[in-house]
Amino acid sequence: MKIAIAKEGNFVSGHFGHCEGFEVFDVENKEIKESKFIENPGHRPGFLPVFLAEKGVNVIIAGGMGATAQDLFKENKIEVIVGVEGTLEDAINAYINGKLQSTGSVCTEHEHAGECEEH
Repeated sequence: MKIAIAKEGNFVSGHFGHCEGFEVFDVENKEIKESKFIENPGHRPGFLPVFLAEKGVNVIIAGGMGATAQDLFKENKIEVIVGVEGTLEDAINAYINGKLQSTGSVCTEHEHAGECEEH
């Protein structure tokens, strides 16, 4: 299983589309086998869900994400987990141990950070 976390430094990014990139963890039997950084190729409507699907990603974790992007990830058979804060290490460990759940947070304004609401 490949789990991508939208990141800024060593922290989960508040908005996946504007993150510096994605830390992609290869996980087997609840063990991290490998992780690698994939630079964000740029935010273009509809592009990132397909881009990450082509990289074999099964799960995307982010602080916030627009409704359209969430729908596109689901269409590409990628599980979406949003509303996540904290370090990459804490996020991946929580996911592996079944303790990370999506809040369902939807970003309504892509241009403005901090204008996310729960639905």
